[in-house]
Amino acid sequence: MTTNDLLYLGAVDLRCEANNTEHHTIGIDQDRLLVRRGQEFRLNVEFKHRAFVEGEDHLAILLDTGPAPSEADGTRIKVLNSSVKWDKWTFGLQSTPALIHLTVQSPPNACTGHYQIDLSLHPSGSESIQRINAGDFRLLFNPWCAEDAVYLPDEDLLQEYILNENGLLYHGSYANIYTLPWNFGQLEKDVIDICFQILDNSPPALKNPLADAPRRSDPVHISRTVTAMVNSNDDKGVLLGRWDGNYSDGIAPTRWTGSLPILRLWSSSGAEKVRYGQCWVFAAVACTVLRCLGIPTRCVTNYSSAHDTDGNLKVDQYYSSEDYSRMPSKRKDMVCLGRTVKNGHLGEAVESKLHHQLQSSGQDQEECYYNIAQDDIPPVSYSSVLAPSGVYCCGPCPVKAIKEGHVDVKYDAVFIFAEVNADVVYWLVNKDGSRKELGVKQHQVGKQIITKSAYADEREDLTNDYKYPEGSTKEREVYNKAGMKIRSANIQQKNLKISIKYAQPILGSDFDVYFNIVNHGFMDKDIHLTLAATTVIYNGFILTEFGKRSTTFMLKAATVQKEVLRLKYKDYGEHLSEHNLIRLTAMLRCKGTSEISLKECDIALNLPRLTVKVVGEPILYRDLTVQIKFSNPLPITLTGGIFTVEGTGLTDLQEIKSPTAAIHPGQEVVVKVSFKPSKTGLRKLMVDFDSNRLRDVKGSTNIIVRRA
Repeated sequence: MTTNDLLYLGAVDLRCEANNTEHHTIGIDQDRLLVRRGQEFRLNVEFKHRAFVEGEDHLAILLDTGPAPSEADGTRIKVLNSSVKWDKWTFGLQSTPALIHLTVQSPPNACTGHYQIDLSLHPSGSESIQRINAGDFRLLFNPWCAEDAVYLPDEDLLQEYILNENGLLYHGSYANIYTLPWNFGQLEKDVIDICFQILDNSPPALKNPLADAPRRSDPVHISRTVTAMVNSNDDKGVLLGRWDGNYSDGIAPTRWTGSLPILRLWSSSGAEKVRYGQCWVFAAVACTVLRCLGIPTRCVTNYSSAHDTDGNLKVDQYYSSEDYSRMPSKRKDMVCLGRTVKNGHLGEAVESKLHHQLQSSGQDQEECYYNIAQDDIPPVSYSSVLAPSGVYCCGPCPVKAIKEGHVDVKYDAVFIFAEVNADVVYWLVNKDGSRKELGVKQHQVGKQIITKSAYADEREDLTNDYKYPEGSTKEREVYNKAGMKIRSANIQQKNLKISIKYAQPILGSDFDVYFNIVNHGFMDKDIHLTLAATTVIYNGFILTEFGKRSTTFMLKAATVQKEVLRLKYKDYGEHLSEHNLIRLTAMLRCKGTSEISLKECDIALNLPRLTVKVVGEPILYRDLTVQIKFSNPLPITLTGGIFTVEGTGLTDLQEIKSPTAAIHPGQEVVVKVSFKPSKTGLRKLMVDFDSNRLRDVKGSTNIIVRRA
């Protein structure tokens, strides 16, 4: 055999376990190479027949990514043999008998994605060139790299916002916040492939895949793509939103306890939309995808989040002058109660850590959290977050820009600013269509903005990161800077004020609500008072008015009138949404004058919790049993009971039907579920119970899994 016929390059060891450990991806996989940009990784190449001679044997590394790799757009790369760490791909080489040791360095702004590695050898004394495929790897963003745009210089925050697979979302209302444990699962082996599948099915990738591939170096482009793809309004997105309570052809949003079943169902179905999601589900799935891709991300909940459809920084709400009932708005403005950023409407968003040039005069390079809104308004109301490209997405926008009122900053700053700062204007509409402004509430929106703490299962208040203290001179100054003339009207009149009090009610109970009407003036008032109770969805949509009472009385100066409205389960139970929210409204009119006062209050009914108990010792790959208990708190019989169980590193999604077809009032039901833990360390098991009349009952338990 001649020298030209010898094949010198042999097997290639990608050193997956060692590289993945150094790149913080070992939790995903140890059998595939998963590395982060801006950080070196090492390969070993078998060299046969003789020793490699540096300076005489010439080795080249070629990398391809994207559907049609091209040197012109940076998706076909000839890696330079250099020890200097440039803003280009480089490699270093050392040889030992029978092995070549390669150290490959990617630039911190390299395109993320799936790469193929080819090695090309021109041996000394030979005219031929040997070329082999050395395998492949996936390149992710690197928040551990100071030169990467997603850099986060705090290891505790990186552990939470990149590596923690479990978290907490927040439900309820501003007055009664409760937690929803969530399984993000971003380190599960198949999730990284699903994340790239999501990017490949995005409108930019499908329309022009050659142009999209090089743009994957930009975390802003990736985040906008992800926010567009978690909903299926206009693309092959992951989730279809629904808010009408009819989920018979899918899964109710409240039943989800994690992102994994959603992502896997979408992927296995060939990018068919998963039915159904609402704002916190959208936000949590987006958080999973962004964390997996290497962008530090957290879910954020805004209690009383505004949906301003025309960018005027105010939300209009209308009441009938005939019966003082709430009327639908001609526009799609609304105030939501509070699920991750919206009321009351609860709004959900995700925040990511990025370095980005703010597109506003006089602002320098900024390092800050970016808000990437996950809007939960039904599709018909998405117009305010319709990008110029025609794609439904929102953000990212610097949180600092929102606080300072820089609404000219990219992206969607006006919409996000309004979510946490809009004024609410109340109108009384007459029979002939004319209307009268009742007043303005300047402090109803953005009452509290929270996220899970990085240091414990506790909530962290972010309100002061997004806005200055309500009522402060600076807060009104920023509001004015954002382009809206400050209004001086106030919904609460000077002399007549209403307060609403109640003991926190439990779902299924009858309870009293107390209304105190105070006359702070020096004249007696002839009062007409209307009290109403309606069931609502968390995004503020009214379902059914189930209780109403009107009364008249003379309220003497400097006195208080107390009124009571009793709410019974038999009246409200069948009208509740899965969010178990009730809105109370008190409309007070002073006869003979134009003086009107309005007070609203949203009540989130407390739900029971599931009891979850581990039976036995949690050992890796050994059977483990968990016992789940549920007691029916309602005065009615429940049917169609089903338990859902999942936990990263513990078990994929399991569904267990209630062993009792009919669960009577006060009856306890016990089920057991078994699984084999697949990962060690601290794990969290999430459990959900749903039935015909009671849904979204949650439970969870921490499980520490050890090796045998």
